[in-house]
Amino acid sequence: MSDKVSARLASVADIASGIVRIIGQVTAWSGLVLVLLVAFNVLGRYLFNFGTVALQELEWHVLAVAALFGMSYCLNQGGEVRVDIYYGRMSARAQGAVDLFSSIALLVVSLIIAWLSIGFVEQSYSIGEGSADPGGLTHRYILKACIPAAFVLLAVQALAMTCEAAARLLSPEIRS
Repeated sequence: MSDKVSARLASVADIASGIVRIIGQVTAWSGLVLVLLVAFNVLGRYLFNFGTVALQELEWHVLAVAALFGMSYCLNQGGEVRVDIYYGRMSARAQGAVDLFSSIALLVVSLIIAWLSIGFVEQSYSIGEGSADPGGLTHRYILKACIPAAFVLLAVQALAMTCEAAARLLSPEIRS
């Protein structure tokens, strides 16, 4: 019975991780977009005496999107920072329990942040928020809408991690 549950959990984890991986790989290209945008702005300013506030703001918009969606991909690829001083000394069962608890906590916190940030986006949309600078970008709610979307994606990754941790705890090797 627990083998079927473990297999089902592993399947859910694979699907969730796959979604995060695809979105993360697409998001990784925003790094190239940011480099090209900064290069264009610098060359335009110093060689042609050309520059706009909108393009400068677009730089930090692209950076914000990359950071928001990149956090899920970072976890997906195992790029998180761990304090292994205690974790490394624990038994496999204790490590599994820590992983399960921490991934559930991440899932809950991610969903709470996503939920709470929706009002932030709605407010921005309702007032037609844009840049305070003349010539800046309009429709700031689009950028702000990335906040709940990125935290839902983080929750998807946390779900994958929760399923993986639960499947490990249910596996026969760790139960004994």
